[in-house]
Amino acid sequence: MSRAGFVAIIGAPNAGKSTLTNRLVGAKVSIVTQKVQTTRFPVRGVAIEGESQVVLLDTPGIFTPRRRLDRAMVRSAWGGAEEADAVVHLVDVQAELAAAEPGAKSADKRSAADVASIIEGLKGAGKTAILALNKIDGVKRERLLALSQRLFDTGVYSEVFMISAADGSGVGDLKRRMGELVPEGPWLYPEEQTADLPARLLAAEITREKLYLRVHEELPYAAAVDTTAFEERKDGSVRIEQTIYVQRESQKPIVLGKNGQTLKWIGQKAREELKDLFDREVHLFLLVKVDEAWADKREFYGDVGLDFDV
Repeated sequence: MSRAGFVAIIGAPNAGKSTLTNRLVGAKVSIVTQKVQTTRFPVRGVAIEGESQVVLLDTPGIFTPRRRLDRAMVRSAWGGAEEADAVVHLVDVQAELAAAEPGAKSADKRSAADVASIIEGLKGAGKTAILALNKIDGVKRERLLALSQRLFDTGVYSEVFMISAADGSGVGDLKRRMGELVPEGPWLYPEEQTADLPARLLAAEITREKLYLRVHEELPYAAAVDTTAFEERKDGSVRIEQTIYVQRESQKPIVLGKNGQTLKWIGQKAREELKDLFDREVHLFLLVKVDEAWADKREFYGDVGLDFDV
């Protein structure tokens, strides 16, 4: 009997949600960078497990919001959890353990605070989740078991899985469990479709990934990429035009680089990946614009499936 349904993967920024989604689906559907908060909307990947089709909601990290964009991202994450047939709470074991040590780094403390806020959120919503302890490699078994017990005792988890999304260990067991938890029914997507993210959004995400890979030190979250044109050409190729928005005039030269070299590198890397992804020639044209208020524009939120009015 076929089964199909939605599983939301929630967690603090950098817990490894995108890596896990890609591992479960077996294809790159969600961008992975060393910057936190890079997933801005629920990327749906489709994982096949036997007769089950599991549609993964890869939600933005849940953290303490400060700006409108932050609030929209957190709302989106909880919205994904509410709509799902099952919820997986992914916890970065290394950060969680490090946060309890004297002289802990502020990033680890933040991560642990975000985990605590998710536990409170699950309690408040009366929801139970699967606890997936991630990045377990190199952690002593007794420390893992103690952490697992401490979190399980909060009462919001139905079961615990220990995994490494990066190397895949334990992920197969988690995937099998997801396959059992989705309801019986016909598949929701054609078998060959692994992600329902529209092509132009995916193209924008890939360019944004390359942008952050190249300028992550100099540029904080003050940039967005918008696909302004996506045109199928008669010769089978595709022409894509994108605008990179930065918030300040001083950030424009960072993205352009000396003699435009940085922008050229971003465009080249994005084009190579898009060519692989779409399996055809891609003509990519990038423009950099300054717009101080891009993070407050209603149309930007609708495009990426976020709620502006939070």
